[in-house]
Amino acid sequence: MAILQSCAKLLVLICLTWQFSATGWSQNYPSKIVRYVVTDSPGGLADALGRIVASGLTDVFGQQVIVENRTGAGGNIAAAYAAKAPADGYTVLQISQTHTANATYYRNLPYDLVRDFSPVTQIGSSPAIVVVHPSLPVKSITELVKLAKAKPGAISYASAGSGTTTFTSGELFKTVTGVDMLHVPYRGGGEAITAVVSGETPVYFAPLSGALPQVRSGRLRALAVTGPKRLPLLPELPTVAESGYRGFECEFWYGLMVPAKTSKDIIAAIHDATAAALKRPEVSKRMQDIALAPVGDQPDEFTRFVKSEIEKWGKIIRATGLTAN
Repeated sequence: MAILQSCAKLLVLICLTWQFSATGWSQNYPSKIVRYVVTDSPGGLADALGRIVASGLTDVFGQQVIVENRTGAGGNIAAAYAAKAPADGYTVLQISQTHTANATYYRNLPYDLVRDFSPVTQIGSSPAIVVVHPSLPVKSITELVKLAKAKPGAISYASAGSGTTTFTSGELFKTVTGVDMLHVPYRGGGEAITAVVSGETPVYFAPLSGALPQVRSGRLRALAVTGPKRLPLLPELPTVAESGYRGFECEFWYGLMVPAKTSKDIIAAIHDATAAALKRPEVSKRMQDIALAPVGDQPDEFTRFVKSEIEKWGKIIRATGLTAN
C-alpha cells in the first residue's frame, strides 16, 4: 500500500513538473529572434505586407521579428524551407492563395500544405481588378468577353508567374466565361504590370495596389472588381459577378502558418500577437496604403478557409488540365 501511495505521489509530482515547465516555456515565448519567411523579393506586395506585420509583431512581442525572403517556384521554395524548420515557433511562413493553387498545380511538391503546416491566421485580403491597355477596344467585361470570343486565342493576359493568383484568376475567368485567351507569364508582378502598361500584353487581373495608380493616370483602363462587392476607392466599377458572371470571384489574401507539430500554446501566442498587431493604428494604416484589409481570424477558421481554397482551385486546375510538372 505504501509503495502504491509513493508511486501515486511521484506521478502527481511528475505531472505538475511537466505542466509547470510547459506553461513556463510558452509564457517565455519568444525568447529569441523570430524568422518571418516571405515568398516575394524586396519591393513586392507580399514583401511589403511581411515587413508591416513583422514590425507590428516586434512591437507586440518585445522581441525582434525579421523578414527572410525566400523567392522562386511560385512560393514553393519558401514553403519547402519553412516545412523543414523546427516546430518551435521561431519560423513562421506567410502564405497566399498561390500556395493553395500550387497544391494541385504542382504534382511533385517537396511539402504538403495541409500535412506539414499548422494554420495560424489570415492576415489580410484584397480583391483584384481586371485592367486592360487603353488600346484594347473594350470598356466592360461584357465587351472583353465578346471580343475574346470573336478572336479565340488572339488576346493575351499577363500574370506574375504560373501558379500565382494573377494566373489562377485568368484561368478562372476563362472557365467561367468560356473565352480562349493566351496566358503570358512574367517573372513577377512588377514585370507583368509593366508589360500591360506598355501594351505588350493587354489584359491583367491585377493587385489593386499596383494597378490603381496606373488606372488613375489613364495608363490602364479598369473593367471590373474580382471580389464579391464594389470598392469604396472605385465605387463606379462593377464586380465581374455584376457583369453577368456569378461563378467568378477571386481575391488576393495572405496568412500565417507554422511547421506542423508546433504546440497549441505557441500557435495561440502567435495568433494573439498577430491579431493585436493588426489592430494597431499604424499597422492597419500601412496595410490600407497597400490596399489590404486586416483580418486576424482564429486558427480553426483559417484552417477551414485554406482547405476550401485548395478544393476550389484544385477543381479549376484539374478541369483545365494545367500542370507544372
